[in-house]
Amino acid sequence: MQSLYDVPAPAKLNLFLHITGRRDDGYHLLQSAFMLIDWCDTLNFELRGDGAVTREDLTTPLPADDLTVRAARALQVATGCALGAHIGIAKSVPAQAGMGGGSSDAATTLLALNRLWKLNLPLAQLMPIGLKLGADVPFFLSGRHAWVEGIGERITPIELPKARFVVVKPDAGLETRLIFSDPELKRDSEPAIISGFAADALSFGQNDLQAVAQKLCPGVNQALAWLASQGLNGRMTGSGSAVFAHLLHDIDLNSAPSAMQVRLCSSLDVHPLLGWAASDGLSVGSVRCQPV
Repeated sequence: MQSLYDVPAPAKLNLFLHITGRRDDGYHLLQSAFMLIDWCDTLNFELRGDGAVTREDLTTPLPADDLTVRAARALQVATGCALGAHIGIAKSVPAQAGMGGGSSDAATTLLALNRLWKLNLPLAQLMPIGLKLGADVPFFLSGRHAWVEGIGERITPIELPKARFVVVKPDAGLETRLIFSDPELKRDSEPAIISGFAADALSFGQNDLQAVAQKLCPGVNQALAWLASQGLNGRMTGSGSAVFAHLLHDIDLNSAPSAMQVRLCSSLDVHPLLGWAASDGLSVGSVRCQPV
């Protein structure tokens, strides 16, 4: 049976996140810079000839209709493919962290099944399938660090400096809808330009969601306080509870509160599956998520 093993789904950091307005339909207008990092989930795919999509949770239990299953079914519907797959997921990226774990899993599923089912769809045809699954999925499909605008659908690839980070995930997560529905959320940041960001990419701007998140989730305050105790200036990534800081010196990881996940991460040059949407001749096998 044809299979794809150890296929990575890397997380991302929002180096900044500004809300510049709100559309009439209620969606918020955002600006952000997304950086791929080497904290990855790992997925395995086995071909099924009966059209069924099944999933095996190799670590953390997931909801029955998670984004990987939904991505596989969406690809079937979009292409009329009669093949199926058994998907094994070893979760590592925490949920409700703001690191795009579920969206990255969905993007990896689309790329892997596009290859396993021999559909040979170009990236331009995978993108709209991904967008229907979630606003961050097209970013992970695109395969590069990106300047992101609109509701997440306007993606401009950018070059970013290599960097190391410490990422801290409190025990509690945060639901995106709770933050975006809060009346105290700042929604009027001035639009930024890429050149202004590029001059100071690793410390530019702020996360406009952070003040509300700190009110809703005490763990965010605790994580930021621990980073400050290590001489680091932390900020939230995305709309979850994880925070991060650019790592410029050694820190005492053992001093972190025991209820928090703390991980040293490196930026990636590109997504490990960059080019998988094309017939690039890569062989079926193991693909590792390596730090730069």
